[in-house]
Amino acid sequence: MRHLSEYRDASLLRGLVARLQGATHRPYRIMEVCGGQTNTIVRYGLDQCLAPHVTLLHGPGCPVCVTPASYLDAARQLAMRPEVVLCSFGDMLRVPGSEGTLLDCKSAGADVRTLYSPLDALKLARSLPDKQVVFFSIGFETTAPLTALAVLQAAEASQPNFSVLCAHVTIPPAIFVILQSAEVQIDALLAPGHVCTVTGTQEYERLSLEFGVPIVVTGFEPADILQGVWSAIRCLEDARAGVIMQYSRAVTPEGNLQAQRLIQRVLTVTDREWRGLGVIPSSGLNLSPQFAGYDACRRFALRLESGSEPGGYCARVLRGNLAPCDCPKFLKECTAEHPLGAPMVSSEGACAAYMQYSRSMHPFGDLGGA
Repeated sequence: MRHLSEYRDASLLRGLVARLQGATHRPYRIMEVCGGQTNTIVRYGLDQCLAPHVTLLHGPGCPVCVTPASYLDAARQLAMRPEVVLCSFGDMLRVPGSEGTLLDCKSAGADVRTLYSPLDALKLARSLPDKQVVFFSIGFETTAPLTALAVLQAAEASQPNFSVLCAHVTIPPAIFVILQSAEVQIDALLAPGHVCTVTGTQEYERLSLEFGVPIVVTGFEPADILQGVWSAIRCLEDARAGVIMQYSRAVTPEGNLQAQRLIQRVLTVTDREWRGLGVIPSSGLNLSPQFAGYDACRRFALRLESGSEPGGYCARVLRGNLAPCDCPKFLKECTAEHPLGAPMVSSEGACAAYMQYSRSMHPFGDLGGA
């Protein structure tokens, strides 16, 4: 099988694939909602190995991908101010806004820096008292606690030159919108294990109950994903829903309570625009009123112009009803050098994964065999 031999225990994967191929003769559609899982699936050809009875659909699982152009435009405005040092994670520097990227700003002389954590940005602010240090903070519930901690420490120290452009989003509201949509039939979900290490599984239990779909909390190794698919199929064959814990080595049902308390203390839930998906109610995290003084939008009187993201092909890819290789713009107008939309922007995007592993040439081939 193409790609499986690259894994450190290829025989384990072949055994799991063989078991899954004989598990059902009914067609099921299972969506993973994590960009890391998408990359693993495409790299090792797991979706091809399981076809035709199991179709793996790729959801909106990359926080870099779903950060809308409105936030990129705001970050670019900040970066071009001479008193500002704009910091963010590395992938964000390449994401296009309406008129370019943060790397373009850097090339034009702006002080744009790649950092691994908002805590590093706070440290930088302490070392540059004559500059305004802004951290462009993105991500799901996994990175939100670090943003909350940095803001809390800045407030406790009365740090005057630190703020955040807060673009965090949360996964369950997006899953709700996708499950509610009539665009695509989803029989089961693979939930993002790294998110659940923070949040626990309570929200996923509610989603499973409301929509009657099994949800498997899954890791990121190929074996994790295949075991997650196996658990989902067992539930579907038995006509039962519920949350199943495949990633039990890292996730507990209650999650990380300390991280949750940090989020609840510093951040507040709000509606949020997602690139390619539009505004999703109660899917964002902003600074709470108590910490609004550290909100870069408020400090620099920025307005976020929402609604700048077209739908079309990108939204269909993010909702799981269009494979990247079936998009008429894939690897034509839309490439890694000139991405037209969300899934091609980040290395964890579905289109970027298909491009990296040359899936445009054989999207449905190599279904089995050694």
